Amino acid sequence: MYPFLFKPILKEIIWGGTDIRPFKGLPPGGEKIGESWELSHVEGNWSEVANGTLAGQTVDDLIRRYGAALLGEKVMRQFGTVFPLLIKFIDARDDLSIQVHPDDELARKRHGSFGKTEMWYVVKASPGAALLSGFSRRIDADEYVRRVADNSLTDVLQRYAVAPGDVFFLPAGRVHAIGTGCFIAEIQQTSNITYRIYDYNRRDADGNARELHVDLARDAIDYTPYPDYRTAYAPAENEPVRLVECKYFTTNLLSADKTLKRDFSTLDSFVVFILTEGSALIRDSGGNELAVRQGQTVLFPAAVQWVEVVPSPHVKLLETYV
Repeated sequence: MYPFLFKPILKEIIWGGTDIRPFKGLPPGGEKIGESWELSHVEGNWSEVANGTLAGQTVDDLIRRYGAALLGEKVMRQFGTVFPLLIKFIDARDDLSIQVHPDDELARKRHGSFGKTEMWYVVKASPGAALLSGFSRRIDADEYVRRVADNSLTDVLQRYAVAPGDVFFLPAGRVHAIGTGCFIAEIQQTSNITYRIYDYNRRDADGNARELHVDLARDAIDYTPYPDYRTAYAPAENEPVRLVECKYFTTNLLSADKTLKRDFSTLDSFVVFILTEGSALIRDSGGNELAVRQGQTVLFPAAVQWVEVVPSPHVKLLETYV
């Protein structure tokens, strides 16, 4: 095995923009690309290897062939033969619907699926860009239903103006929405279960209202208000900075202009690098070398003992693992 790159799965969505293709160095196109699924094991959207001797193989093929050497024994005990993370870039040229995701227990009961805990890292933000995360005060399920009906739900949601580098952790149950002008890297559990609870009464190209899941969401929502839904951290150069740590993933920020060596010998998990800025040469304990740039996502098998990042001249990336 070696470090894997994957073919992006581009999603044309009505609220999408035009930034994903240039950000990833892809040829221009006329579509509104809302999402690039960078690494996915969601049914019907399996990522395909784009580099090396295993090009064309899917992430499912890799898991069946290599098992714990790819995922890690600990990861397989927790998640079985499912790659547990879905990695995306999201480009919002319009406000996304307000939504919530069920936790593992509810998703398993209703859908036979994992729930969805996720995080956002703001890569770019247009002037005035903002997002919604959590409640600004305590409400109950009855008030939630009433506010959806009278179009006032946003009055009790916390709104944040955002800038590059902002981080939001979104445990299952937290009501949230990405706003116009946000370009985001998203790390989430492998699940496609979303309860859309409000969509500003918009209509699609055929004049139809999008399906809402107001009743399903009622029992999935965490109504507890918190003082701040942003994730605070102190940026640093040439050393890992912890952003999020939960039972589904740990994510660090690496910003470097010097060679940085990462020791994964005791991790027992795959590692994913998500390049948000710059470029680098990557070497690993297996003698592999790979040149990477902004917009690419790299999967390192669990069998890798260490990875060396050589910036050229500067690189910024998210490092995530279980």
